[in-house]
Amino acid sequence: MLYYALVTFYVLICFLLLIVVLLQQGKGGDIAAAFGGSSSQTAFGARAGATVLTRATTVLGTLFMVGAFVVGIASAGRTGGSVVSGVDGPPEQSTPAVPELPLTVPQTPAAGAPTPAPTPAKPDPAKGKGETPKTDPAKKGKG
Repeated sequence: MLYYALVTFYVLICFLLLIVVLLQQGKGGDIAAAFGGSSSQTAFGARAGATVLTRATTVLGTLFMVGAFVVGIASAGRTGGSVVSGVDGPPEQSTPAVPELPLTVPQTPAAGAPTPAPTPAKPDPAKGKGETPKTDPAKKGKG
């Protein structure tokens, strides 16, 4: 119950601070001041006496900052429900999402090791007597 009273008081402070800031008159914020036309004023505007609105702004601004800490500390012990507390998770997958990698590593010769000579082709007995046509590599390019 105290928490709700603190939040209501904090919202009231926020609303009052908004009203007080909007009621204040600007200090030399016209177009001439933007181009250096207000040479009679100091760098941050003419210093005037503190009015009721500036004092109210100071007090409400301080209450705004302190109130933010108080409401934050008061809400730290409160546990709220989660937005997704009643929602089920995704369904289980029957197949793995990532394909399995092969377990055997292909054998490659080590660097600098002699490579094995290719095995000669065996003649196919179904083609004849096992003769292969002979071509002369020197005559291949001439035609």
